[in-house]
Amino acid sequence: MRVFVTGASGFVGSAVVNELIGAGHQVLGLARSDSSAERIMKAGGQAHRGDLDDLASLQQGAAQCEAVIHTAFNHDFSQFKVNCEADRRVIEALGTALAGSDRPLIITSGIGLLNYGRVVTEDDVPAGSDVIPRAASEEAATAAAANGAKVYIVRLPPTVHGEGDHGFVPMIINMAKQNGESAYIGEGSNRWPAVHRLDAAVMYRLIAERRPSQKVYNAVAEEGIAFRDIAGAIGQGLHLPVVGKAGKDAEAHFKWFTHFASLDCPASGAKSQKTLDWQPGQAALLEDLASGIYF
Repeated sequence: MRVFVTGASGFVGSAVVNELIGAGHQVLGLARSDSSAERIMKAGGQAHRGDLDDLASLQQGAAQCEAVIHTAFNHDFSQFKVNCEADRRVIEALGTALAGSDRPLIITSGIGLLNYGRVVTEDDVPAGSDVIPRAASEEAATAAAANGAKVYIVRLPPTVHGEGDHGFVPMIINMAKQNGESAYIGEGSNRWPAVHRLDAAVMYRLIAERRPSQKVYNAVAEEGIAFRDIAGAIGQGLHLPVVGKAGKDAEAHFKWFTHFASLDCPASGAKSQKTLDWQPGQAALLEDLASGIYF
């Protein structure tokens, strides 16, 4: 099978590329630069030049392949809503290219959308994009499916971890370094689910291969890790004190990240594991932090 992958040189996308090639598939990876193209080709894939703003190039890439995996997303949080709406347009374009065929489109969403303070499942639906901008991706997926595309949603936890991570955990580590202490909010009992990038990559591959009837998947290896435990592991790794903060003190430490640091979004991946026979086997988040790769 030949698979078109967006974000093919990124943290999650590159793991997906390696997983697909290791399973005997061919990969056509979206590359917006020479360096991205070089990384894709070094992994054994082919590069397709273009970017997320060039919707025609995305449709051309999709037209050449038997499946599409969309992992790319602009994580510039200074223009978060703009980027979420851009992702909507990307998914709409890819969905149009695949409409009326059996070729799957696998898009990426976030479990953090489902911040309900209880364990959420694949059956839960996020609030609309007017409330949570990131929900635009799932709205676009639903619309594409209604127009005849075979669409799957993979929800990633707030932390997809592993060597080379440049997501939320490294951001928290940098805040701890800058402030001279590792912090959590309140009692730190809010929970983050987690998955290793290599385990997540297996899920994307299994969906592309099996094309099951279930359409929404939670890529969850760990249901919920207390944020104070994450902060504790960071404090230990940096040899810094670990403290709880509230109100303006918490905002002073976390700044724009305060919302994410207070997320309580435990999630179950049991249904996804059963449908795909997906068994996460990589290191857990606290094990990765204890190993030193983040420090």
